[in-house]
This record gives sequence, structure tokens and C-alpha cells, in this order.
Amino acid sequence: MATILLIEDNERMAEVLARHMEMEGHAVVLVADGEKGIEEFRRQKVDLVLTDLKLPGKSGLEVLQAVKDENPMVPIVVMTAHGTIESAVKAVKEGAFDFLQKPVDPDHLLIIIGKALETRQLVTENLILKEELSQTKYAKMVGQSRALLEAQEKAKKVAVGTTTVLLLGESGTGKELFARMIHDFSPRKNGPFVAINCAAIPRELLESELFGHERGSFTGATGRKIGKFELADKGTVFLDEIGDMDMGLQAKLLRVLEGDRFMRVGGTSPVKADVRVVAATNKDLHAAVAKHAFREDLYYRLNVFPLVIPPLRDRREDIPLLVDHFLAVYSREVKKEGLALSSEAMDVMKHHPWTGNIRELQNCIERAVILCDGREILPEHIGLRVLARSAGEDVPAVGSLQEASSAASRAVEAKMIEKVLRETGGNKTRAAEILQVSYKTLLTKIKDYGLD
Repeated sequence: MATILLIEDNERMAEVLARHMEMEGHAVVLVADGEKGIEEFRRQKVDLVLTDLKLPGKSGLEVLQAVKDENPMVPIVVMTAHGTIESAVKAVKEGAFDFLQKPVDPDHLLIIIGKALETRQLVTENLILKEELSQTKYAKMVGQSRALLEAQEKAKKVAVGTTTVLLLGESGTGKELFARMIHDFSPRKNGPFVAINCAAIPRELLESELFGHERGSFTGATGRKIGKFELADKGTVFLDEIGDMDMGLQAKLLRVLEGDRFMRVGGTSPVKADVRVVAATNKDLHAAVAKHAFREDLYYRLNVFPLVIPPLRDRREDIPLLVDHFLAVYSREVKKEGLALSSEAMDVMKHHPWTGNIRELQNCIERAVILCDGREILPEHIGLRVLARSAGEDVPAVGSLQEASSAASRAVEAKMIEKVLRETGGNKTRAAEILQVSYKTLLTKIKDYGLD
């Protein structure tokens, strides 16, 4: 169902056309003159405009220009009498989708409306697809662990409503996959899913990415840009790394969440968009609020339904499944079919700390597939440390300088934790306070480093 703005001063014709469109399932907003039509378009969300060319107040061409200035994505169909065909052709050249000659055949009108709405949907989907293609290349949720299944079940339950969701978890745990799951299980699943990484875009450009901008609003703004919120109308916006958003922009985002309107950069009229927001962060937003680094009112507006995504170390039984998945993906990509991990290599994978979570594992498999010349991937292809349990020491495998540095950092961290535990007589609560980490984090690190 679409919302159609019908601007027609002939009352009888307007009623006939409106009735036919409503019988098709569309909602019709009926206005009798051009000036009021423009006001109505600015007041509410409209999917298509059907206007006569000769109108009181403002002409159909003026309506066309105003609509295109406000939102170039909205299709416009003009109606014209026999004597104004030339004007109708001019309207099409200036951006109208099509024109209909009076008296209008209602059945033909419905066909034109269907084509216009379909074209608009295709244009919107293409814009979104261009941005998402590279991000979704390997997108797939893999695993059967209890921790993952419990998180998935919560995501499905919250998906059915319109509640704002805050995804919490370390980098690389798959927060965007959970955001997509929430969208796919929601009533908005047929609408767009638009993702934006708030940390990857300079703060001076992020507002334009989110809300769009008008031509000439800043240096380099050579035309109007449609923002992510506008693209995601009737769908979902995923704001990744929300904790890195500038405080000034946080205030503007809060106003959007509390209403359904926003202003493009350099704009003078509010734009309406019906979107659901799913946000994600790897930061402690509660602590950021206490340090005045994140707005308290925005935090509570986002934190309606917090969902913690488990790190890979808490779902180690999923590691073989993830290895098989990425092994299949990258083997096909480089045309090395039939690759498999040796038992020693899989043992390394199972016991690695995975501080970078699934993203680290993905990169590790990609590198191993490239380096392997035979059919079997060995520990040296993986480039991770090998745990020599019998000797009780870490033996670094062949890898990069960065990995060697990471291994050294872990060794220092393990020694520091062991030292503090000895000094506190094994009191983990006190040790966590001294090390300035959470009790849960300390327990995880104790387990990872074998300090029990």
C-alpha cells in the first residue's frame, strides 16, 4: 500500500480517481489546489504525487518543482487536458514520471501508478545494494553453540516489534549479522536495511551521510544527497560503532529518535522517514555517560533492549564450523578446492585467544589458504602461536611482526595478572579492581592463559 497525494480541483473527478486507488489498497490524500498540495507534501510522508497541470494557487509544474526539490525519489504523474499536451511533455522532461490525458482511464492510471512505485523501489534498492555489496560478501551466521543460539532467540523475539535495539559486544563478533537478523524477522523485512559505520566516516561528513544535504550547503556539495535515514524509509537503519559519534550529532540523532523528522544539511524543510534503529557498540556506553563522553538521554533512548553478542572465546565449539565455512569461501575464491586443516592446525585454532573474534579468524583462514601449496593447512600457514603444553611455554609460529608483538603483549598481560593474583592471595574480586577490568573479563583471561 502506498500513500498517494492527489491534487485535483475537479471534485467529481477527484472522488472517482480516489475511489479507484483506494480499492487497489492505496491511501489517498485529496487536495484541491497546488499551494495546499505542496504544504501537504511537506507535512507528511507521500509515496507518489498525482497532480493536474492547471490548478488554483500553484500550477502543476510548480508542484513538480517543489516536490523534486524536497525529495527527488518521489515519482510524480501529471494529468492534462487535450489542449495542454505540450505542457505535459515539458513536465516529463523536468522530472515527471509520466502524464495522463483527461478524461483519465482509472485502470490505465493504476497501471502507471504501479510502474512508478516499482521504479522507485528499484532505484532505492540499487542505491542500497551498491553500498552493501562489499560488506555482505561473506555474511552468514555460523554456529550451534548455546551462547549463540540464546542470543539469536532474543534477537528474534525483539524483531517482531518496533523497539530500538542496542547490540553490545567486542569488535568482530558479528553485530551487523544480528542487526540483519532483527530486520529479516521484523514486519519491515521487505523494506531496506541500511548500515553505516559511525567510526569509519569523518565527523564533519557523518551528518550528511545520515541525513543528506542540499546543493551548495558546503564546499563540494554540487547536488542534493539523499541520506541513509531517507533511503531506509519503512526499513531499518543500523548505526554501527554508535559510541564514536560526535556529541553534537548525538543531539540531532536523539531528536530523530524522538520523532520521525530530520533536516538535511543546509535544508529548510523537515524530511519525514519511518525507520527502525538498531545501534551497536564495543564500548561501555554507561561508563562513557559517566565521563560525559556520551549523552545520557540518548543512551537511555537506545538502551531499550540491550543484546550482548558473545565473543568467540565463549563459543569455542563453533570454531570448527567457522573454519569450515571460511575455508570453503576462500578455497573457491582462489581456486584451491579440497583444502583441509591438519589436526595440529585445528588444535591451534581451538585454543587461540581470538581477541579479534570472528573477524580475526576469517582473516587467519584467508591468509592460510593463500600460503598453503598442498592440500593440508599446517600450523605455520595459520601464523598463530602454537601452545606447547608439555613444555609449558608459548612457541610463536611463522607470522607477521604485528602477530609477534601481539603474542608478546599477551605474555606480559598473563604475567601481570598472575602477579596481582599472588599479591591478593587469589582474591579475584580485588585483583579485578587493581587491574581495572570487570570480574567477568578477569575470569575469561585467567581461563585463556591457564592461570587457574
